[in-house]
Amino acid sequence: MSQRIRFTLPQAEIPAAWYNLLADLPEPLPPPLHPGTRQPVTPDMLTAIFPENLVQQEVSSERWIEIPEPVREIYALWRPTPLLRAVRLEKALQTPAHIYYKYEGVSPAGSHKPNTAVAQAFYNREAGTRRLATETGAGQWGSSLAFACRLFNLECVVYMVKVSFQQKPYRKLLMQTWGATVHPSPSDQTEYGRRVLQEDPNCPGSLGIAISEAIEDTVKHPGTKYSLGSVLNHVCLHQTVIGQEALKQMELAGEEPDVVIGCVGGGSNFAGLAFPFVRRKIAEKKTTRIVAVEPTACASLTRGELRYDFGDTAEMTPLLMMHTLGHKFIPPKIHAGGLRYHGMAPLVSHLKKLGLIEAVAYPQTRVFDAAVLFARTEGIVPAPEPSHAIAAVVDEAVRAREEGKPRVILFNLCGHGLLDLSAYDQYLTGQMKDTDNGNS
Repeated sequence: MSQRIRFTLPQAEIPAAWYNLLADLPEPLPPPLHPGTRQPVTPDMLTAIFPENLVQQEVSSERWIEIPEPVREIYALWRPTPLLRAVRLEKALQTPAHIYYKYEGVSPAGSHKPNTAVAQAFYNREAGTRRLATETGAGQWGSSLAFACRLFNLECVVYMVKVSFQQKPYRKLLMQTWGATVHPSPSDQTEYGRRVLQEDPNCPGSLGIAISEAIEDTVKHPGTKYSLGSVLNHVCLHQTVIGQEALKQMELAGEEPDVVIGCVGGGSNFAGLAFPFVRRKIAEKKTTRIVAVEPTACASLTRGELRYDFGDTAEMTPLLMMHTLGHKFIPPKIHAGGLRYHGMAPLVSHLKKLGLIEAVAYPQTRVFDAAVLFARTEGIVPAPEPSHAIAAVVDEAVRAREEGKPRVILFNLCGHGLLDLSAYDQYLTGQMKDTDNGNS
């Protein structure tokens, strides 16, 4: 027991404020545009679907935004989350690299998503909202919001991407256990959903379609607001508790990360770990490499265009400046449902443009190679989404071995895969295949 592999913080070290990257950007973030006029959206235009207190956070330029005490008290159910050193993975790879991971799978919902779900539910309750509508891909976000709504006595309705609704029945049951109503998307609950089904009865769905349905639901039901699990500034803001804790824990470990890695779909878990480290790159001129990892099947950062596009398929959202594959893009049925989004968070896209982060993409068989290696060395079965980060970590560690140059690698293990075992079954039985677009 001479080697320390677990680095924990006391409850008192739960961050007292969220970090707002907008305050430190060397170049301003392009504003969202109104879909009709193509003019910048004003905060009052957003209050049709979001409560005013969250809209204020979306546009705030304050560097630190205080975390309300009721939110911190709920965070204490699982935060601070542990930082661990993957010494058995290092040994298996015969690498001189030191590999650390921030483990967000210890939350009640099993992922990082409650960091913003709890905050959004709190602010909605304070604003008098009675019901929240949302979308979910793999179900991590939907289950997190269902959990948070139960704590704050809010009704919750979730539009779950149909392919994930079918692949991940236990995520649906988790949401229902916490009291949420769950519809497969495209659904017969909305005009847009019915239109999609009429055009393609076998449509597997996408996050863009599910977002459109959730927004339509919001505007048609009094007392309802829309809640989003990724992409927007206030969502990324709430996730920065991850990186703030990781900075302190790396100090406990006595090491400084050379490389920070996270998977990206919409960008929330990546932002949560990376943004506090980006702040140090900007303010302290640190040379840390920060790498975003996405699926080749839905590679907006590495294959998409940086331009204004809709966040949803029905063109109901403001236009966002982001890396996008096009809002009509329907991703292949990969198992990383949380990464099947056509666009990328504007803040993450902006960092890529400024050269503050890098991006790489992996096919899902490579991803599951790494996931199984991690499970067999470290014991934790990772969700398909963070397994993309693990694939990049493995490659980085192998390069360290081949170059004979030690380096410190930090990544975000943003959720466990205990409700994703059907994906592992496909991999372990040889049924998982890759095509040029990453489909199986």
